[in-house]
Amino acid sequence: MADHPDRALEAGIPAPDFQLKATPDQWVGLEDFRGKALIMAFYPADWSPICTDQMSLYNQVLPMFHEYGAEIVGISVDSAWCHAAFAQHRKLHFPLLADFEPKGEVAKRYGAYEYEEGVARRALFLLDAERVIRWSYVSPMGVNPGAEGILAALEQMQEQAVGASL
Repeated sequence: MADHPDRALEAGIPAPDFQLKATPDQWVGLEDFRGKALIMAFYPADWSPICTDQMSLYNQVLPMFHEYGAEIVGISVDSAWCHAAFAQHRKLHFPLLADFEPKGEVAKRYGAYEYEEGVARRALFLLDAERVIRWSYVSPMGVNPGAEGILAALEQMQEQAVGASL
């Protein structure tokens, strides 16, 4: 437990590395997103009403994320098989990663694990192309955090990049 923060990692911290299953036979890791902004959306469980709404919303605004050069992944403690069924049913066009075994290990490293419930917290992280956390937010379990915060953080990150290049 000592190496697991009890609150979400904040801006300015290098993102902890990970390797998680995207499908029953395919692994995806932080390295796969090198050079791109990455939105990491931790959520409690596939098929729950709020999680379904949240992931469906991100699927709808995916083109807006892409306009900023950002990719998104959803992460929960569900298995790759559960994710595959959920993604197919909801027609999701971004990967859902299984933080299944050891259960919640990546969520724990990001300070995004709910120990009492045994699930990921509803937490969002925006990483820059160098894999540094630029924004994080934890929503109450029963509240869909929406996409406004992510889009505002992407806008701010883009403005800072433009300002730095001037």
